[in-house]
Amino acid sequence: MRPDEEEHVTIVVGYLPTAEGNAALEAAIVEARRRGSRLLVLFSQRRGDDFAVIEEKLEAVRDRLDSAELGYDVRVSESGDVADDLIDAATQVDADLIVIGLRRRSPVGKLILGSNAQRILLDAPTPVLAVKSA
Repeated sequence: MRPDEEEHVTIVVGYLPTAEGNAALEAAIVEARRRGSRLLVLFSQRRGDDFAVIEEKLEAVRDRLDSAELGYDVRVSESGDVADDLIDAATQVDADLIVIGLRRRSPVGKLILGSNAQRILLDAPTPVLAVKSA
């Protein structure tokens, strides 16, 4: 299905071009196939990525979704607060599921940087599927 086809978006996935982001995208694709639903991919930029790099990474995500033959929409997270952006997107589209990738962090790292995953898990308006990379 192409991005412009009308279906209810039921799965919102947070994507960053990392192993964890790829694991989340793959899990979201599996869930979308299982449910027969559309995906909303919220793409987060990495600091220092220029426009050309971002476009290249976005194109790779679109190619992957096209090959999966799913309906989808890809948005770029603009605010820099990934947790708020994912929660807001899920609320806006009345999503049934949020999918996120997890990475191991030390207790000190969680204290200093906070935990987007924890905020999403606790504040999401819908169930959250948290996956880790292989």
